[in-house]
Amino acid sequence: MSTVHHPVASTGWTGWITFAGVILIINGVFSGLQGLVALTGPETYYLATPGTLFIFDAKGWGWWNVALGVLLILTAVALFSGATWARVVAVVVAGVSAVVQLMLIPAQPWWSVIVIAIDVLIIYAVIAHGSELRTGETRPNVDSV
Repeated sequence: MSTVHHPVASTGWTGWITFAGVILIINGVFSGLQGLVALTGPETYYLATPGTLFIFDAKGWGWWNVALGVLLILTAVALFSGATWARVVAVVVAGVSAVVQLMLIPAQPWWSVIVIAIDVLIIYAVIAHGSELRTGETRPNVDSV
């Protein structure tokens, strides 16, 4: 007896993964720009409180944001492939981005809150609808055999 395999049906919800990838790229570009601004002018970088931001000064956070921006962009490119590992990395990197922005609230409160909200949307899109990108086959429907 042979088994009939049906391809995975793609629904409209897979657009959420494309949305997450595009937003990851935008978030990466913004993080990179935010880091470059902190690197090129740490004395002029807007700080609501003088001094350091938790662990680093503004220049240290600039390097951290540049590295995070590159990682966000690379993760987005991998996410478009639909690989499971890319979805896991996207959730982790978006979570790290949210935590970093949480620590940057003293420097830029409104921007940080907006980026945290975007990171939450990315995590939702990847977790709730990421399984629809799996390539492969599903078990046959008993009613159609």
